[in-house]
Amino acid sequence: MKPHVRLAMVLAALVFAMAGLARVSPAAAQQKLETAVFAGGCFWCMESDMKAIPGVVSVQSGYTGGTLANPRYEDVVTERTGHYESVKVTFDAARLSYQQLLARYWKLVDPTDDGGQFCDRGPSYRPAIFVDGPEQRRIAEGSRAVAAKNLKVGTMKEQILPLGPFYPSEEYHRDYAARHHEQYEIYRIGCGRDARLTDVWGRAG
Repeated sequence: MKPHVRLAMVLAALVFAMAGLARVSPAAAQQKLETAVFAGGCFWCMESDMKAIPGVVSVQSGYTGGTLANPRYEDVVTERTGHYESVKVTFDAARLSYQQLLARYWKLVDPTDDGGQFCDRGPSYRPAIFVDGPEQRRIAEGSRAVAAKNLKVGTMKEQILPLGPFYPSEEYHRDYAARHHEQYEIYRIGCGRDARLTDVWGRAG
């Protein structure tokens, strides 16, 4: 192949590739993706509830806060590793600020209970906010103070902790509410999650 023909083909391929990027990138270019990590009891429920928040891009269930590297679910439920069932939330900060995400998070948990959440008991089910740096801590502490004043019962006990390694959960835990809807609904109702949230925060209105 002659050099000038090869150069023309390369240039055409580059133009085509850039045109493809131009078609895909405008919305993506406007996104400002950030992450936040929360614990709030069963990560099936946290994953499902937080995915429903406008501005949230993805939610990944997993484990954080413990001492064992690469923990499995079987390790965490022994309550000897120090891990929390948790979720890593990726959100578009151009649509949803960290402060706004925190305001939505509080209504999904019972921060007056430091022994677990709802019917799930033990340290791995405690609620907590894991902050990545001083700015997230500042915002989280301010948000906690506001949430404490809005409680209908009990007192604020939730901790704000430094973020360490986050380990994704096993595949069979992911998207559990969507993949096993009937079993999930039976669990959620039986666990009394929504009834307790109404007690803690009042009815949504």
